[in-house]
Amino acid sequence: MPEESLAGADTEAFGSWLKRQLRRADMSQAELAVELGKTRAAVSAWITGRAEPREETKAQIAEVLGTDLVSVVTRAVDVPTGRPVRWHHRPAHVDGGREYGNAAAFAFDADLSVLAREATQNSLDERHDERLPVRAHYTLHELDGAHLDAFLTALHWDALLPHYEEAAKGGQKVSRSLHAALEDLGRERRLRILRIDDYNAAGLTGPEYSDGRYAAVVRRQLDSHKVADGRAGGSYGLGKATLWATSRFGLVLINSTLSQPHEGRTKGRVIGRLDLPWHEVGGEAHAGPAWFGEPDTEPEHQGVSRSWWADPDTLRALHLERTDDAPGTSFLIVGAYDASGDTESLQEMHDKLVRSLAHDFWAAMIGGRSAAPLLDARVTTLRNGEVYIREQRVDPHSHHPALARALQAYLDGDTVTELTAADQVVRAEVPLIVTPLKGSGRARDKGCEHLAALLLTPADENDAQFNRVVCMRGNRMTITELRPRDLPLGTPPFQAVLLAGYATGCDGEDVALAEAFLRASEPPEHDRWDRTEELTTTYQRGALTRLKEFRGTVDKTVRDLVGRREIKRTGGPAVLRELLKLDVGTNAGGRRAQSFPTVRNLEARIDERGAWHVTVHLRLPVADDPWVLAPVAKFDVRSGGRPAVAWELLVGSETCRAEDGTIIVDPGVRAAVFSGVTDPTTHPVRSGYARLAVDVPKARGGDA
Repeated sequence: MPEESLAGADTEAFGSWLKRQLRRADMSQAELAVELGKTRAAVSAWITGRAEPREETKAQIAEVLGTDLVSVVTRAVDVPTGRPVRWHHRPAHVDGGREYGNAAAFAFDADLSVLAREATQNSLDERHDERLPVRAHYTLHELDGAHLDAFLTALHWDALLPHYEEAAKGGQKVSRSLHAALEDLGRERRLRILRIDDYNAAGLTGPEYSDGRYAAVVRRQLDSHKVADGRAGGSYGLGKATLWATSRFGLVLINSTLSQPHEGRTKGRVIGRLDLPWHEVGGEAHAGPAWFGEPDTEPEHQGVSRSWWADPDTLRALHLERTDDAPGTSFLIVGAYDASGDTESLQEMHDKLVRSLAHDFWAAMIGGRSAAPLLDARVTTLRNGEVYIREQRVDPHSHHPALARALQAYLDGDTVTELTAADQVVRAEVPLIVTPLKGSGRARDKGCEHLAALLLTPADENDAQFNRVVCMRGNRMTITELRPRDLPLGTPPFQAVLLAGYATGCDGEDVALAEAFLRASEPPEHDRWDRTEELTTTYQRGALTRLKEFRGTVDKTVRDLVGRREIKRTGGPAVLRELLKLDVGTNAGGRRAQSFPTVRNLEARIDERGAWHVTVHLRLPVADDPWVLAPVAKFDVRSGGRPAVAWELLVGSETCRAEDGTIIVDPGVRAAVFSGVTDPTTHPVRSGYARLAVDVPKARGGDA
């Protein structure tokens, strides 16, 4: 068979392959030359790529190295050397410096929701084929009995245990956490692992130690190394630390399928990394980090554990097997837990992962006529290799129906300019002025205008939160939620989405500038647009002012959209379809007309008894007399009138007071808050079966 048909286009060059095999076999070039009856110069020419041996010589090389001719020709595998994988612990610093844990791991909470946000964001940033979504699969797996023993054996747990025991003796936070984890494992003999697989991602490409995706994740801290044409969600290089932070043992195993060959191969690049505090074992001090891999044979890295190309049996034993050959990476978190304390059972952890993915990435999972989905996310839970909770695909339309409807309409080109029906989506443009970078542009140059897209639609009847604007850029991960200020009283519940930068689906200079500007305004958590060191040091003066103006324009645009709409609703009543209505008139006798109070924020919930809890934040116009308001709660039932229900409690705040069922606001007060709780014994129907309308007329006989 011709060599070309065996080797293929991605085969590693013969010289680099032979050089590595000689190192692995502890054989010098001179020794190989003697075995082959060739000159050392001939072997050197092969190594440097200036020449390549004939086929009969390759057969001799295969015999010397203890392999077959096919392996030499295809160079798809390394020659077996009998070098077993092992743990390599970094020696302590010679200057006496010590780290009692990875500081990057403390940048975020060890929370499953934070893990899902950061890990999935990293996967989206490494999307490989732009025509297809990234597939993210979270597999929670509980092991005990023989399954646990087999996994710990494959992990070389006996070699790790002395390091854990010594590291757990310290008084620092990490040491105390390790001590508790070891005690729980010994007592319960149960371990939870969480594997995060992504497909259609770049994979951990690049060399073992120098620049590349692999080194940025496995060898370094605070190295973002994002190659996403400015579209990356992350920028600090901190997000990967959440993988280790959500392991009770600070231990993560990795298996990557590469989008670009390394050493002539793409499948099964495996490495493990452990983060411990400084500790001593057997009189030797260790800095803390350790790697699980094959001992390196390069002189400058002698003995360091490097990645290796694992066989299928090893991948199964380490629970690192992947379902197909698409590029991407599998991260296995050993001892996965939720430090928030919100979850304990497998079901609770499973549900939280689903909710978290839906909360942060619902928009990335929606496609339309103009754009395909960016993400497909699923969660599965196993016990000892058997399905415990079946695979659950995260469906954005079931978790966030109104928001999903808004984005779907935008992607399909089905938005309107004014709402006239409950299933419509109105679109408006919101300008963002991007401040010039320092050292560019003229002095006092206002900057470049970027038009963000604001989408607004009526809220769904089951929405627990509404009257909000969900903001995003880049790969459509939720960055923050804004509560529009100064909404008019009587505003029906709505949901809104703000698309900025590349989230608009557009290209152009203004889009790229806006994307970079907003990313610079985000902290490591990427959860708001605000003052950051990067923003103030990179952009000219006025950058923060431009952000505040953008926020104000968003509020004004929302007020304009909800203030002019008349919506024809169909179907039954919805919970809190209209939270508040104002009915404040002028006094008899023709006193001057006054402008109406407006609502800054509305909050409502139903407690376990069925009572409505309503909190109203009011902005009031200047008035010479007190505002005397008499809130009335009514049920908007399916038929007939709106029966009033009694207040169980009506409470004012520091700026107003409740007296005899009225809310009194003194002259000159511009903002007030009052709260009310309805009496469930006076409800004509169950709370969830009707809307609650709160009218706020002036009190009979009261001044206004």
